[in-house]
Amino acid sequence: MESNIVAAELQKALLNSVSHNLRAPLASITGILDSLLEDDPFDPKTQRELLLSAREEAERLNRLVGNLLEMTRLEGGAIHLQIEPCDLRDAVEAALLQIGDSRAGGRVSVYVPPDLPAIPMDLSLISQTLVNLIDNALSYSGERSPVELLARLEDDHVRISVVDHGRGIASHDLPRVFEKFYSCAPHGSGVGLGLSICKGFVEAHGGSIRAENGEHGGAVVSFTLPMRAAGGAA
Repeated sequence: MESNIVAAELQKALLNSVSHNLRAPLASITGILDSLLEDDPFDPKTQRELLLSAREEAERLNRLVGNLLEMTRLEGGAIHLQIEPCDLRDAVEAALLQIGDSRAGGRVSVYVPPDLPAIPMDLSLISQTLVNLIDNALSYSGERSPVELLARLEDDHVRISVVDHGRGIASHDLPRVFEKFYSCAPHGSGVGLGLSICKGFVEAHGGSIRAENGEHGGAVVSFTLPMRAAGGAA
């Protein structure tokens, strides 16, 4: 009986959050299109700015739907890793391409050691992990604050860290940031699935993930990937 109540509460929380977060970008896109369809046309510069805003909202909506689908796959055990040695730079490049210039705005700096060896990973899943972490960092940072992606070898694994220079994570939120449906994003944005999905993807690789506040402000979310795939294969 108690488990049914908990499940119902989770379902209600998900529906409320999804409803809000689907409606917000849709309303914005609809408003922009209505403005562009008015009799008095905007000048070309204003038209471009409106179209870029609509595209950013569409990309936000796409990421939300993507996270919902990925969580469904995780819950249903439908994630099957395709592990092969990959260059971390390829995963980072794919992530930044998916986020897009309109969102990143040149704010993301990347440091991957030039001698970093290939890492056994599912390139698609780790790219999606980086998309979620970078997008999350951009949301927490100010409009012009930089976001850094750093990688380094630590014994038998590599650690990838995404650092922002925003307000940091409240102490009461830190233990819960990887929980499903838990969101501490500004203005209630997000459905609290991005970091939970990251945790699932990283742990499926045999790695771990953590969140903490930086020494000089902002938040640091980092995860590890073993340099050897399961079974000892390099």
